[in-house]
Amino acid sequence: MGVRIKRLNTLRINCNKPPVSPALVGAVLAIATATIPATPTLSHAGEISPNSQEGETIQQIDQYSNTSIAPEDPLAQVTSVSQLTDVDPTHWAFQALQSLVERYGCIEGYPDRTYRGNRALTRYEFAAGLNACLDRIQELIAAAVSDLPSKEDIATIRRLQEEFRAELASLRGRVDALEPRVARLEAQQFSTTTKLAGEVIFAAASIAAGENAFGEEIDRVPVLGHRTRLNFETSFSGKDLLRTRLQAGNLDAFSANNTLTPEGDLIYGAGAFGTGDSDIVLDELSYTFPLGDRTQVVIRANAGGSDSFTDTLNPFFDGDGASGALSRFGTRHGIYYLADGTGIGLRHEFSDSVELSLGYAANSETANIPLDGNGLFNGPYGAIAQLTFKPSKNFKFGFTYVNSYNTDLGTGSRIANLRSYLADGTDAQLEASGLQGSDLPISSNSYGFGLSWQISKGFALGGWAGYTNTRTLSSLGGELPRGDIKIYNAAVSLAFPDLGKKGNLAGIIVGVEPIADASSNLSNDLNNRGLGGDDDDVSFHIEALYQIQVTDNISITPGFIWLTAPDHNKNNDDVIIGTIRTTFSF
Repeated sequence: MGVRIKRLNTLRINCNKPPVSPALVGAVLAIATATIPATPTLSHAGEISPNSQEGETIQQIDQYSNTSIAPEDPLAQVTSVSQLTDVDPTHWAFQALQSLVERYGCIEGYPDRTYRGNRALTRYEFAAGLNACLDRIQELIAAAVSDLPSKEDIATIRRLQEEFRAELASLRGRVDALEPRVARLEAQQFSTTTKLAGEVIFAAASIAAGENAFGEEIDRVPVLGHRTRLNFETSFSGKDLLRTRLQAGNLDAFSANNTLTPEGDLIYGAGAFGTGDSDIVLDELSYTFPLGDRTQVVIRANAGGSDSFTDTLNPFFDGDGASGALSRFGTRHGIYYLADGTGIGLRHEFSDSVELSLGYAANSETANIPLDGNGLFNGPYGAIAQLTFKPSKNFKFGFTYVNSYNTDLGTGSRIANLRSYLADGTDAQLEASGLQGSDLPISSNSYGFGLSWQISKGFALGGWAGYTNTRTLSSLGGELPRGDIKIYNAAVSLAFPDLGKKGNLAGIIVGVEPIADASSNLSNDLNNRGLGGDDDDVSFHIEALYQIQVTDNISITPGFIWLTAPDHNKNNDDVIIGTIRTTFSF
């Protein structure tokens, strides 16, 4: 039989409360742009092919019109819309609904906002569209707007309601049945999910000029390396987060073989005096969950940073290597590095403007060893407390205290990181001193102040100042006298977000990396061993960068770091480090 039955593909209804089932809401109602004709036009039932078998003919006639059409009258018309299986675009009901839609905006149409008016509707699709218009008109009447429906529109609506009474009743019954099921699904809609978030850094770097901590010319050898992170982020409730991070990196710290001082080390390279080997390690294993509406707890079973629960007050430059500052010093105040490791952290908001952070972390390499001098409380640790004030959205400041044992700042001069220098330093002077590889126990109390102020959309001012008092707790069998080391540091940062393009960042960081003033007995002994007992001069750290956001997932950041007196010794020629960082995130 030659009957062609048209169908609508999708229907999208524009109303606050969906009047139809999800299956119907998924289709787009086509509303023709042609004007409504003066007189209604009835659709034809179709033409019966004389070659069709009788059974097929009867089946298709029943499906299409529910009327008996005599064989000798193949073009007989259907006299009522209720007899139609489909509502054709040329039918008065279709065009009447079209007129209502255009006047009251109750149906949006296709996703591209276009209408394809050559497609018929099933009666249920038509009823869905009519129901949407009824709801929309009821909203207009309830709101008492000036553009109320006319008498003609009311008459048209009543006629359409009468013609589609059965479909509207069925439709609303289905919606009523679906509502409790939808409510149940919404209440239980979250399921355990794990998301992979990747981050890859390609970094080219070279020392362009300068001398190391002992006044020796530094090799000017360009290097290219990487840091790769894969974060598996799992949530069980939608409010918690289990993070498992795998990391590999192969960039040596310049302090290991070049500058011989942590001053100027890159944030995406190895730690102070460290080397990269591209081994894949479990870099972080942490679980974050809420306690009430204003408290968040972080448990770190492996390595982790205090920045996971503490605001480092450096929002434009603390990107943990992937964005922002290029150096470890410029990324955040050094006292935050004292509380990195395995442990627990807590952040509590007393109000929208006052926040308290507390945390304790043991060294991740010894926290799991059940031997004396190791474990969670008998080995190296850092305990941090910070009170943060946020008077406005664009201004915040905070006060920080850290008590630590056998941990160093990781930035600044050799003497400011004396324990790390003796344990991991590789220079000839240290080897000759007889102290290389020493396990020097120290305890420290550190105090810091930081602030961040976004003055305008395109400019922000930040900075910090800090003081650390470190005490040596052993003479290493009489090799080194006990004493105190007073350590100071400060920085000012200027950020220019969205400079040149949205997502870009230009920045300047000027500061003094941790500088040490050792007690006389300790200083004299270190001097006698050729290691320098005090930082007699002040070296300025000057860092400039321009982060270019190429795409949402790729950024390129060229920049340089200038040290005016390496290792706080003016006798050493200025060190200039150039680097280009490319970050891929996915």
